[in-house]
Amino acid sequence: MTRICIKVGSNVLTRADGSLDATRQSALVDQIADLYKQGYEVLLVSSGAVACGRSVLHHRNDLRTKDTVDERQLFSAVGQAKLIDRYYELFREHGITVGQVLTMKENFVSEEHRRTQQNCMEVMLQNGVIPIINENDTVCVTELMFTDNDELSGLVAQMMQCQRLIILSNIDGIYTGDPSDPASELIRYVHPGDNLQQYIQTKKSSLGRGGMQSKCHIAQMVAQSDIEVVIANGKHENILLKILKDPLDVPCTRFVCG
Repeated sequence: MTRICIKVGSNVLTRADGSLDATRQSALVDQIADLYKQGYEVLLVSSGAVACGRSVLHHRNDLRTKDTVDERQLFSAVGQAKLIDRYYELFREHGITVGQVLTMKENFVSEEHRRTQQNCMEVMLQNGVIPIINENDTVCVTELMFTDNDELSGLVAQMMQCQRLIILSNIDGIYTGDPSDPASELIRYVHPGDNLQQYIQTKKSSLGRGGMQSKCHIAQMVAQSDIEVVIANGKHENILLKILKDPLDVPCTRFVCG
């Protein structure tokens, strides 16, 4: 049985105004449900909680916080409930049960904590439950936070001994220049030892904490553990199914195992 970890970024799950893109989320769930029914074991690392909370509370003019940490905790607490409820209902329509796993970076440092969460996810998979994993932003402090959910997905993929990690972003992968420049070309394959520094755009999205630099670093690290990593555009129709069924026809960047 093939075990895969799928990471969905905030920019995939949200519209331009920062609100939850329910249609996109539903389409991704349909694809994951299809893979599940084909026999894949899926772990889903999903961003979007903070963006969801912000969209719920954006109309409030009486928010009693102007502190960015307080705001993140508030938006995460509200948004995580909305996000997981939506996932629960969407997967339920396919007859699939999901469970929520909220974690922190320190849980990957302590061997006891690492084994505990590893066992939790193993038990869920053994019982046909899809783990939906996110950082517990409500209680994390800055110095103990993951760089972003790309880092979290990489640690999960390694811990759970996945065969493949798929990172869904809002662009097709790594380009030789600015993705908006017609002269830039998509880099299809990255092999062990390849230096991508000259190609990586350092700017980050307005919704997520990460960027392509983070994705490349994590991807190369995970690929060294014999886990293939794919960076692709989560807004493309049936992107997950195409990556696994028609890999040569899909615009994406693949990190070859080393």
